[in-house]
Amino acid sequence: MAVQQHNMADYEETVRTFKLDVPERFNFAREVIGRYAEDPEHLAMWWLSGDGSQERKITFKEFAERSDKFAEILQRSGVKPGDRVLVQLPRVPAWWEVLLGCMKAGAVAVPGTVLLTPKDILYRSGLSEGVAYVCDTDNAAKVDQVKGELPSLSALFVVGGERDGWRSYEKEMAAASGHHQKVDTRSSDPCLIYFTSGTVGNPKMVLHTHASYPIGHVVTGRFWLDLRPDDLHLNLSETGWAKAAWSSFLGPWNMGAALFVQDARGKFNAAETMQLLEDYPVTTFCAPPTAYRMLVLEDLSHYQTSLRHCVGAGEPLNPEVIATWQKGTGHLIRDGYGQTETILLCCNFPPLQVRPGSMGKPSPTVTVSVIDEEGRPLPYDSEGDIAVRVEPDRPVGIFKEYWRNPEATKSCIRGDWYVTGDRAYVDCDGYFWFVGRADDVIISAGYRIGPFEVESALVEHPAVAEAAVVGKGDPLRGTIVKAYVILAPGHLGSDVLAAELQEHVKKVTAPYKYPREVEFVSELPKTISGKIRRVELRAR
Repeated sequence: MAVQQHNMADYEETVRTFKLDVPERFNFAREVIGRYAEDPEHLAMWWLSGDGSQERKITFKEFAERSDKFAEILQRSGVKPGDRVLVQLPRVPAWWEVLLGCMKAGAVAVPGTVLLTPKDILYRSGLSEGVAYVCDTDNAAKVDQVKGELPSLSALFVVGGERDGWRSYEKEMAAASGHHQKVDTRSSDPCLIYFTSGTVGNPKMVLHTHASYPIGHVVTGRFWLDLRPDDLHLNLSETGWAKAAWSSFLGPWNMGAALFVQDARGKFNAAETMQLLEDYPVTTFCAPPTAYRMLVLEDLSHYQTSLRHCVGAGEPLNPEVIATWQKGTGHLIRDGYGQTETILLCCNFPPLQVRPGSMGKPSPTVTVSVIDEEGRPLPYDSEGDIAVRVEPDRPVGIFKEYWRNPEATKSCIRGDWYVTGDRAYVDCDGYFWFVGRADDVIISAGYRIGPFEVESALVEHPAVAEAAVVGKGDPLRGTIVKAYVILAPGHLGSDVLAAELQEHVKKVTAPYKYPREVEFVSELPKTISGKIRRVELRAR
């Protein structure tokens, strides 16, 4: 059997020649989905209910027709171009229909995770001045608790059930014809607002336009996910986060690939996920590091899959996890780096040799560098701020602004660069190496210590399932390294094990980087997107 060639054959040549053209007017739902919908058999989604009892195969044509209907419903409800529509749905086809319908109506979709609390809903709806809300019955109950404080909310749609004061999404769709007034969206018009994770402070509104973000994710779909129209792609991201736009929406559908979607709810189950990969012809797979860390605890050799390409993103992936996954499945995990504010910025692209622990090299179409406080690119092996050049030309895929927060927008610009807030260094071969969030870097006895390197060393130890490292105040050293450790099954915390972990880190990294305190815990504080909230650990 011939080995399938990757979409990127030569990294340097692709970076030199690949360009993205942005027309004056663009609408992803019409230009891209509409094009694939011309083939009535072209598969867009293979959907599976959470318990596996229901399956649906949905074509691009059906998504095109149903999004026409939702655009009509929005317009009949008084939703105007530029109005914000909050969307809080699990992995059900309606989520994709709603986002495409918003695009066609010129409305701005504001996705949110199903885990949002009433307080979160009040904050996000109020800040964005949302006029419509689309959610399931569980979340409609949360909205009802705070809607009295949200005077701008006028159109409420509930999916998968009925509720007093809410319009049934299914009944509205059944009654709609699909005829709506075409909104000729400019490329610069607002399209999507995502809230940041809020690992440090309150989440900010990240505004993306109709062309820049959707077109920018051609890079994500073509070169990182390595997709083609005959692929079936599984991404484990929940719908409320920008990672869903990357790998469950814009990236794959730019390439005409089909999504494999399971409406899984509740706690992640690694064994069930591996069984899915064996039972269904999934060819490409994207998961966050937290999922991969759990997956490699399974007996991977027990499963036979159709996989050909695996990627990870969200946080840096520990080298030990990459090695274990490759040994068990035969596939390398190609780590990618980007933000809610951006498309893919760095990646271990298929032509590149994977250097475990590295973010890889910059994506085509963007100039990424590590800069100093004056906005000057630093030499090799010098730690600094990861930044994207936005002057004189802003790259396709970079957010327009932190909406209604000019101070935050201004503060992330340093000269010609957008500063991501992450720290890294570049080696002599051009590979980027993540150090940590600028706020998370530990300075102890004059040494700068990145938490990720220490966490990676800890996770290499067989007794450790997950770890988080922060700085703790110390009268002698100013700050010491403290580790919070979740143990792997079959291991118990003790002073002896803590000392063993300390010695392990000394050997793997450097003597000054070891955690002088180790605390064994059953869980770590995380954002609702699964990222560790080190700010909470520092507050302890």
